[in-house]
Amino acid sequence: MRRVTVPERGAEALFGTHDENLRFLEEQLKVRIKSHGAELLVEGEPEGEEKAAQVFGQLGDLMKDGYSVASGDVRLAAQLLAQDGGVRIKDYLMQSAVRGGKKTVVPRSLNQRAYLEKIATHDMVFGIGPAGTGKTYLAVAQAVASLLNKSVARIVLARPAVEAGEKLGFLPGDLQDKVDPYLRPLYDALYDLLDYEKVSRLLERNAIEVAPLAFMRGRTLNDAFVIIDEAQNTTTEQMKMVLTRIGFGSKVVVTGDITQIDLPQGRVSGLVEAISVLSGTQGISFVFFDEKDVVRHKLVQAVIRAYEAYGAAQAPSR
Repeated sequence: MRRVTVPERGAEALFGTHDENLRFLEEQLKVRIKSHGAELLVEGEPEGEEKAAQVFGQLGDLMKDGYSVASGDVRLAAQLLAQDGGVRIKDYLMQSAVRGGKKTVVPRSLNQRAYLEKIATHDMVFGIGPAGTGKTYLAVAQAVASLLNKSVARIVLARPAVEAGEKLGFLPGDLQDKVDPYLRPLYDALYDLLDYEKVSRLLERNAIEVAPLAFMRGRTLNDAFVIIDEAQNTTTEQMKMVLTRIGFGSKVVVTGDITQIDLPQGRVSGLVEAISVLSGTQGISFVFFDEKDVVRHKLVQAVIRAYEAYGAAQAPSR
């Protein structure tokens, strides 16, 4: 049996809602964990006990240094230690951290770290996977960091305004009022990373532009960090159009979830096609996320797995 003590402040976040992180480690490491305040008793095979002690020991040290543990950190630490028993979680998190304005953003999974590394080393990156995996948020954080350190002169955030059951013409207001709801998640990410006044000033100076994808036609985007979000809803023509807008000194990140395509029946998703057309092209990188990368409520993972299983069962057998 191993006895582990963690800092009292933050212990609740470390253990997870209703001790879900403890239950996760019990399942993964084949151990039993009992908590008594900030003290944990870990019982099982020596290897499982040791890894559990490392998870809580290393994360506890981070907490003492002022690090705020998120729910995904315990899972990430378990993943890393399973791959390399000598890994230093602090080094892993801090080396990959992005200073996105008023907060430091750290990757919460191995794929998230790979994604940030690819964005740093490639001029065109595709982040593909289900909702909640951090595709857009991490890209916006990297874009903000690049703007603040003057690596780029502006940020361009674009989404296709696809009518997913709603008709734009029936929505109230002028054109900007009609498309703003489609762009709201991009604004939300900006406001989470930068002060409201800072975002407003950057928008006024056109240092940040948030616009429907159609507004990109005919332009050349130099010295810009371009994010194309919800790209599964682009058509073939739109995807080719926007990817050929990229000018000198620019970087583009394309994000999307190919399991949630809202295009009219019969239309090919530009993102799905781009995977086939551009895979293997030098200078372009693809990062694929799955339910293990979801950093939202644990039920999101369950929903994704359930739909995947249902889809596989409904698929016609060959």
